[in-house]
Amino acid sequence: MELRDLPSVDELAGTRDDPLAVDAARAVLERARDAIRAGDDPGDLAARLDEELASVRAPALRRVINGTGVLVHTNLGRAPLAHEAIERVREAARGYSNLEYDLGRGSRGSRQDHVAPILRRLTGAEAALVVNNNAAAVMLALAALAEGREVLVSRGELIEIGDGFRIPDVLVRSGAHLREVGTTNRTRAADYERAIGAETALILRVHQSNFRVVGFTEQPRLGELAAIAHDCGLALVDDLGSGALTDGHGPPLADEPTARESLAAGADLVCFSGDKLLGGPQAGIVVGRKDLVEQLRRHPLQRALRADKLTIAALEGTLALYLDAPRRVPVLRMLLEETDTVRVRAERLARLVDGEVEETVARAGGGALPLAELPSFACAVEEDLAAKLRAGDPPVVGVLRDGRLLLDCRTMTDVEVDEVAAAVRAARA
Repeated sequence: MELRDLPSVDELAGTRDDPLAVDAARAVLERARDAIRAGDDPGDLAARLDEELASVRAPALRRVINGTGVLVHTNLGRAPLAHEAIERVREAARGYSNLEYDLGRGSRGSRQDHVAPILRRLTGAEAALVVNNNAAAVMLALAALAEGREVLVSRGELIEIGDGFRIPDVLVRSGAHLREVGTTNRTRAADYERAIGAETALILRVHQSNFRVVGFTEQPRLGELAAIAHDCGLALVDDLGSGALTDGHGPPLADEPTARESLAAGADLVCFSGDKLLGGPQAGIVVGRKDLVEQLRRHPLQRALRADKLTIAALEGTLALYLDAPRRVPVLRMLLEETDTVRVRAERLARLVDGEVEETVARAGGGALPLAELPSFACAVEEDLAAKLRAGDPPVVGVLRDGRLLLDCRTMTDVEVDEVAAAVRAARA
């Protein structure tokens, strides 16, 4: 075929009764011209047009099966929601809701009322507030409590929280002024005491949730910082980052501080994420003293950062599980699941696809539990299946290693094993 043999846009688009046909035909013909100039066959243009129309209408945001072994995978949407949370979202989304309406009084209510009581119960806090992510929670706390004044932070806690965003940048945007204390590896309580002055508004403790400094190190205990802050009439804000709510439920979570522990140690406000170790939707949660939470709630920035109804519904559904069945939260199930259970899942997948079982190490991901190594098992298949599996429906994402594609079974459910097996067979065919 030569360029002059190609139909016009109108001729090709006219073969389909579709409002998107003209734009789709332009794209198909442009690719056909490129193919002809390269000496290739442009193929069946009518079929290409159908493919283009299907591609345009396909959802861009899709469910993916995670075979990477990274539980809270930032690129794959972080924490998968529990069934109960999904049902709450569906119920809230399919019609109107009492998002900001008090059904008892028949008057305006607050969206915070749907999750604040259960957050208070789970953390022991006087009050709670939810915004759209943890960076927003920290920024709101600093803006409401320290705008134009100094915030003391250890140099060892000036972390980057992901995608280039850094704690100093969040401080600047809040209007507060950063005052660094101590050194990268060693900060003492006395460093904070010496730095406190007339312009000091609060002390910010940032938990090293996405890294660890080991060796010649020192950091004051949270209780020491609380004593210093309160003796000087300052607030202590503890940014926990990952947001674990359970403690003592298995080795992976054993050393991760919880909001309840921080408040008990003397923190006035604690900020943490909803979509990491907590296992819910993307959200930033602030719990602590009632008077300080109220200052955050009344700050003008709060309206710009507030969570929407679907986030609140998913968070409420997730938090409800912590009262009776925390292991039904997918992230906790994967973190605490017995290795033998994962191995059995990998063996079943290997039998279904004629693959090989390989011992691996899974990670928490999402900037949480950086030192935790979770023994795991994967099914190894041919390396050249990786792209085909990513192009499937649903897409399957694994890890390329030593010339093979590893499909880690710690981040899969039993049902997903059957889906992956079908996807591998289709990719081979």
